[in-house]
Amino acid sequence: MESRLTIGQLAEATGTKAVTIRYYERVGLISPATRTPGGYRLYTARERDRLIFIRRARHLGLSLEEVKSLLGLADDENAPCRQVDSIIREQLERVRSRLQDLRQLEQELDRLDRCCRADTVAHCKIIESLSRTQET
Repeated sequence: MESRLTIGQLAEATGTKAVTIRYYERVGLISPATRTPGGYRLYTARERDRLIFIRRARHLGLSLEEVKSLLGLADDENAPCRQVDSIIREQLERVRSRLQDLRQLEQELDRLDRCCRADTVAHCKIIESLSRTQET
């Protein structure tokens, strides 16, 4: 017989909060747990593995909808891999765009940092620069 995990054990094994596990169950990312006569949820190794998959995918910045799509594809061994590739490529483009935005932000902050070496706020070029209306 396959061993079962309580929600607390599953939470500990995957680093996922119990409330999140219940939410993932409610939205269909993991299968509904079986219940003990006392009403406690019991999960299988399959749900543990799916939670690990979900956590890794979320760590990559994928939305829950994208994770759900990937899980559906993973469940169908004959599904075309190009759909998986497409999801990952789209996320890669979003990450690259954010990196570009962050580089611009870094340059602006660096410029502000270099523009002021005043002793008091009254003479602070950063405060002055932030207070000005930006012309477009």
